[in-house]
Amino acid sequence: MPPSRLKALVVDDEKAIRRFLRSTLVAEDFEVFEAETMAEARALGESAKPDLVVLDLGLPDGDGSDLIRPLSAVSRPAILVLSALDEEARKVNALDLGADDFVTKPFGVAEFMARVRAALRHRVQMQGGPAIYDDGRLVVDLGKRIVRVDGQDPKLTPREYGLLHQLVLHAGKVLTHRQLLQSAWPDDQGADVQALRVHMRHLRQKIEPDPETPTLCVTEPGVGYRFQGRARE
Repeated sequence: MPPSRLKALVVDDEKAIRRFLRSTLVAEDFEVFEAETMAEARALGESAKPDLVVLDLGLPDGDGSDLIRPLSAVSRPAILVLSALDEEARKVNALDLGADDFVTKPFGVAEFMARVRAALRHRVQMQGGPAIYDDGRLVVDLGKRIVRVDGQDPKLTPREYGLLHQLVLHAGKVLTHRQLLQSAWPDDQGADVQALRVHMRHLRQKIEPDPETPTLCVTEPGVGYRFQGRARE
């Protein structure tokens, strides 16, 4: 029996954007459902149980971020938020609520599909994917708490390891400053964004090929960080 097609729910009140996203996703063999209001999205979330939700934040009957938790409770889909350039606070809030990633309008097909693939990979990983990252240079075994760079122990501090653990665990997903502070150091209530930046700089110096131009732990300006290393097959 051939594998079933992935289902995508596109939630946006602009018909042109829905048409563009539908054609892009259909070309990638998704079964696509469309909604232009929160009410329609809730109903389709219940009936279609999508694997992917592409969600605009500005909907005519409310804030799209209010859909994140209800939709997640039904089918645990990967959620990709569409945001405008001036919506930094709103997209950070959406990520804190559980969205996997965001794409800033305007965007192209290549960027959009790269974000979709990363969000779906994260969804699979959260459902029991591999706990080991290995790109031939950097090895991170989350189960055994082992980190190796070119076969050597980089001697990470507990805080640096906490950051790396969360980033690798959620590889491909952007983690906000707040999410990292709460998950990497849950017992340290005094840590702030500046402390996070300092420890991230130290972590990069120990694991990045070129710490001045990081390619593993990358910055999402004004939002947080993302681990985008590529493990070998």
